[in-house]
Amino acid sequence: MKILALDSSGLVASVALTDDDVLVAEYTTNYKKTHSQTLLPMLDELKRMVELDLHTVDVIAVAAGPGSFTGLRIGAATAKGLGLALNAPIAPVPTVDALAWNLYGSDRLVCPLMDARRNQVYTGIYAFERDEAGGCRQNTLLEQCALSVEEVAGRLNGLGREVIFLGDGVPVYRELLAERVKVPFSFAPACCNRQRAALVACLGAVYAREGKLVDADRFAPEYLRMSQAERERMEAADSQKEAAGAQRRPS
Repeated sequence: MKILALDSSGLVASVALTDDDVLVAEYTTNYKKTHSQTLLPMLDELKRMVELDLHTVDVIAVAAGPGSFTGLRIGAATAKGLGLALNAPIAPVPTVDALAWNLYGSDRLVCPLMDARRNQVYTGIYAFERDEAGGCRQNTLLEQCALSVEEVAGRLNGLGREVIFLGDGVPVYRELLAERVKVPFSFAPACCNRQRAALVACLGAVYAREGKLVDADRFAPEYLRMSQAERERMEAADSQKEAAGAQRRPS
C-alpha cells in the first residue's frame, strides 16, 4: 500500500512516501518560509526524485490537527485536492499522536508539546506497549488537547512515571517544566523531536487497516480551539450584547 503523507501542522513542513513498511522518500524542513511556499514544491521534488506516478498512491495521510490554523488549512487543502484528483481516500491522523511516534517503542511515557500560544500547549500523554506480534501498541493516556504547562505537569506527576518530552513547545517552556514536573524527565534529541510526515504515513497505515478513512470531500481539520479571528468576533458580539442590555436597563 502506497501512502503519501503531509504534515504542515506546526513550524515543520514535511512530505513523505511509504510503500508497505518501507519509507521510500521524505522531505522535511524547519525554516522560516511559509508552508504555502514550501509544501507543494517539496511534494513536486519528492515526486520527481522517486519517479512517482501519483495515480499509484492508495491513501493520502495528513496531520489533521491540532496545530497552526494556517498550516492546517494549507495541509488540508493540499490533501483534499490530491484526494479528489486521484480518487484516493484520506487518513486524517491526529497531529499529537503522530508526533509521539517519534519515540515509538519507548519504555517511558511520551509527552509531545506543541506551542499553542496564550500560555497553552497542544499535548497528549502516550505509552507504548509491546504486542504479541513483536510490534508496539500506542496507548493513549491523555487524548490530544490544549492545556497549560502547569496542568500537563500535574497530570504527569499524578501518573508517577518517567516521561520524555518533545515538540516545539519544549524550548518555550523548558524552565517551567523543570520547575513543575516532579517525576524523572528528559527531552528528545534533535533527530526525533519535531513533526515528520513519515510518522503521519505510519499512523495512516494503521488507520487504513482499521478502516478509519474518509472521502476527500468530507475531510476537515480538527482545530481544538477557535482561531483568533473567531475569538475576537465572539468577544465583540458579547460586548455588543452587554452594551444593548445596559441601554435597556432602567437607570
